[in-house]
Amino acid sequence: MTTTAPAPTQVGTRIDPRGPQFTAGVTAVVLIGVLLLPNPWAGVLTGIQAVLFAIGVTRGVQHTPHAWVFRTVVRPRLASPEELEDPAPPRFAQGVGLAFTLVALLAYAGGATLFAQVAIGLALVAALLNAVFRLCLGCELYLLFKRLTTAH
Repeated sequence: MTTTAPAPTQVGTRIDPRGPQFTAGVTAVVLIGVLLLPNPWAGVLTGIQAVLFAIGVTRGVQHTPHAWVFRTVVRPRLASPEELEDPAPPRFAQGVGLAFTLVALLAYAGGATLFAQVAIGLALVAALLNAVFRLCLGCELYLLFKRLTTAH
């Protein structure tokens, strides 16, 4: 009897679901820092977070600095995950985070500190939901859009 292994792209691109949760925890800490810092430092830290989100969007969540730390420091200390997940929803979520941080960055640059803080606060809520409850709002949006666009 011959068995065929799944295609490498099906296995190789799946990610440990705890990685995005770890990233969300780090992101939450950074965003709390943004809210605690005065401008222009809040704007600088927002810019750094925007770059991190942009890496997740353009290269994939498995190629971010956070993913490297998770892969090399955290994951070796954990049991294997029960299952792996598609990286597309977390990648989309990174795009949502990027949108919020870019809005905040523009608001900080324009002197609209309160508006920037609201945008950061919304991103912080999403990061905390993922970090604490593994509820990824951006991932849920991705799945909703996917269902709406394929339900013909």
